[in-house]
Amino acid sequence: MIRKDMNKPPIFIIGCPRSGTSLLRLILDSHSQISSGPETHFLVELAKIFGPYWERLERFGFDRDYWSTRIADFFSSFQIEYAKKRGKSRWCEKTPRYTEHLDFIDTLFPDAQFLHVIRHGLDVVASHRDRWGLFRAIRASDTWRNYVTLGRTFGGRLPAERYLELRYEDLVLHAEETGRKIFDFLNEPWELAVLEYERSDHDMSEDGTQFRRRRRREGGDDAMIFRSRIGAGAREAGPMLQALFWIKSRKLLAELGYSWRGVEST
Repeated sequence: MIRKDMNKPPIFIIGCPRSGTSLLRLILDSHSQISSGPETHFLVELAKIFGPYWERLERFGFDRDYWSTRIADFFSSFQIEYAKKRGKSRWCEKTPRYTEHLDFIDTLFPDAQFLHVIRHGLDVVASHRDRWGLFRAIRASDTWRNYVTLGRTFGGRLPAERYLELRYEDLVLHAEETGRKIFDFLNEPWELAVLEYERSDHDMSEDGTQFRRRRRREGGDDAMIFRSRIGAGAREAGPMLQALFWIKSRKLLAELGYSWRGVEST
């Protein structure tokens, strides 16, 4: 893999959608040395090279190392150029769907560091409903359980210096303490500016920006890292979604140490 002049390992933020991965991306992107751009998504398709497409592609006569090296070179090349353009020395990728393809990503970037964000599953269900509607919320119980399990199983195979599991609730309720832990893991200096992430420039959609502002207004919380969405599942999911989540995911919820009602926001 071509590293060019960036000798720091790449960073991947993983986790179930609506678990706080976007918040963590903005925090990291506010650091003077870390660049975290928009979600890319296309590694999901490229992962098929080693799956359903392999029988065809191997006829070119190139082995798997050849293909993984070329993909890694391409992916890192635009991330590096983007980071340099912004005066930064390290890149970070946040696409939640990559949680389903961690072995492939590990093959591409064997030194990458992974930050796995976990949020109370019932709050994730409520957030899916608010963002995408009832049918996505119904599927969210399975999605949350599968993503959390995939991330933790993968992380369990990695050395401690490559995988860090953190809770959305800690990131929100204890932002500086948790932030310092994250940047210590990444071997980057702590910068207080990361907690004021909206003062930094980020390449993101206007829809995402307006959505965060609406959330802040609705919760009556003026803090940049607002707490009002903690416990949303208990308040907003409703009896049907709560029952469905309990049936499908109660074992994992208990394994993670979450109570049924979640975490208090104060």
